[in-house]
Amino acid sequence: MHLEMPAASVDQLVNYLDLLTKWNQVYNLTAIREEARLVSHHVLDSLAVVSHLCDGNIVDVGSGAGLPGIPIAIARPERAVALLDSNHKKAAFLKQAAAELGLVNTQVVTERVESYRPMESFQTVISRAFSDLADFVKLAGHLCAPDGIMIAMKGLHPHDEIAQLPATWKVANTVHLKIPQLEASRHLVFMCRAPELT
Repeated sequence: MHLEMPAASVDQLVNYLDLLTKWNQVYNLTAIREEARLVSHHVLDSLAVVSHLCDGNIVDVGSGAGLPGIPIAIARPERAVALLDSNHKKAAFLKQAAAELGLVNTQVVTERVESYRPMESFQTVISRAFSDLADFVKLAGHLCAPDGIMIAMKGLHPHDEIAQLPATWKVANTVHLKIPQLEASRHLVFMCRAPELT
């Protein structure tokens, strides 16, 4: 994947998978149980976005098991990453994982996305399987800085969802990802605020 990461990051990713496997037995954080598929479908899938991120702080909306937020935080320890999820059991896992992995750059927020009002907005608002694009910008758009970007991680190219975007948002770019050990189609959809019509 040609991704440069800190020396400690591989150990942290392995420890993260161990934690995910352990907690998954009780809290059902992911339907995937096999270690190889956890690596390809979760870790590599999340790391594939890292080289496409712009500078600044990040919020992972509907973080769930910490995907993609925890792999991003591990790969980019200099970036502030907020993990947002309204589910208290998932938030408990996120807090435990951040503590055990030593992720001092992460903050766990247990709140509904539409109710969350941070002190400062985010340069990047990202989600993985949170909702369709129109709902994503409707529910989470207020978290995005005026010059920020919203990134939706998708499978097949979401032509129909893009057509349903409100006029206040536009697609800035789409990127087709090739992820090792993963045959399924993956796309990133980058959205920014559309200029106001006069």
